Amino acid sequence: MKKILSVMCALLVASSVFGAAKKATPVTINLWAFTDEVPGMVEKYLANNPSVNAKLNTTIIATTDGAYQPALNEALKNGEVDLYAAEAAFILKYSKGDMSEFAAPYKDFGIKIDKAIKDADIASYTVDIGSNEKGQVVGLGYQATGGCFIYNRSVAKKVFGSDDPKTVQAAIGGGSQSWDKFWDAAKKCADNGVAIVSGDGDIWHAIENSSDKGWIVDDQLYLDPKREAFLDVSKNLTDNGWSNKTQDWTDAWYADMAELGAKPVLGFFGPAWLINYVMAGNSKDTYGDWAVCNSPIGFFWGGTWVLGSKVAAKDKNKKAICKGIIEWITLDTSNTGLLYHWANGTLNGPGGTKDTVSSGTVMSKSDGKLEFLGGQNMFDYFVPAGAYANGKNLTQYDEEINSIWRDQVRAYANGQKSRADAIKDFKQTVADKLGY
Repeated sequence: MKKILSVMCALLVASSVFGAAKKATPVTINLWAFTDEVPGMVEKYLANNPSVNAKLNTTIIATTDGAYQPALNEALKNGEVDLYAAEAAFILKYSKGDMSEFAAPYKDFGIKIDKAIKDADIASYTVDIGSNEKGQVVGLGYQATGGCFIYNRSVAKKVFGSDDPKTVQAAIGGGSQSWDKFWDAAKKCADNGVAIVSGDGDIWHAIENSSDKGWIVDDQLYLDPKREAFLDVSKNLTDNGWSNKTQDWTDAWYADMAELGAKPVLGFFGPAWLINYVMAGNSKDTYGDWAVCNSPIGFFWGGTWVLGSKVAAKDKNKKAICKGIIEWITLDTSNTGLLYHWANGTLNGPGGTKDTVSSGTVMSKSDGKLEFLGGQNMFDYFVPAGAYANGKNLTQYDEEINSIWRDQVRAYANGQKSRADAIKDFKQTVADKLGY
């Protein structure tokens, strides 16, 4: 009997050894990102799909001080990247610009991209931005960052006699593709002791991303008339007292979200992320006293695109895994896809942050009601906002040129230099720093 048991034990040991030997080594997927957001999504995908034999090797480098891009560039050149994330400020560099040669078209991963985009009703501006110079999609986002006008209900009642989104939208010219009614509303706000916006930065993003052309045209610096007009916009806001003269991302700007500034502020221009990740946390006693309506002009602000490298697309094992990850994050419209979870705030269980997503199909079946907006369904306005946005006026140099331009505009608006000198100094600084 002992002999029989010994034989059986030996067989079991041998079986386990040979079974372990047959198990394939996990495929390493090298992921690069500038926050933990996309890595968290990929980890969730792998946890939900245990049959995917992959090991995630993540590198996260913040964009602070410009550290992310140089490190990513070097890793791409060395063939050390499979999936990577790029935000709106520099996505063009990786989809159409100097580093675009490393991005593989989604179709090279086996994704039926045209059908998937149509079925998901992906916002066209995200497709434009994520396409290479040949028109091939190399990156898509998961957020929709089309912008609306986010206004304070109590202040709207004071100025317009109503906080109804349709009434406020009509008063500011929402959806008109013109600023005329907005400036009329600014005067009415001023008559009631109200600033229509906190600072000129609140309008800059709407103007920047609604311009007809980008900063570089035919390899030369180009000042689009709509962007040049920002000089006058900023000056009028300052001289007429139509703003609280704040600068975005400063304490004074945040204070206006709680209506604690020099004057009450009617509203801010921005996407849903501005509500979720900036305004909600700074609104204090005004939480729940806000609403959204359409902006006078269509625009977008921000966003993150997911790209796959040619190295990954050429590797049979990595290709299949990356295909699944990319599709789940950017194109899956099912109730188990990332987009549905992101829209409904259920990625990590119920009660999470609801956000606008790149898929109109997903948002049409999702619940966009927010307590911050007094129970308003934000998707009613943010879905069309994504359709109005234009993604064809970006360049890979936007981050730096925007900063130079806004510095010069601020100097002009504050009376530190003439309009002509502001334009001249802008052009000279761009030439000195970028050679254009």
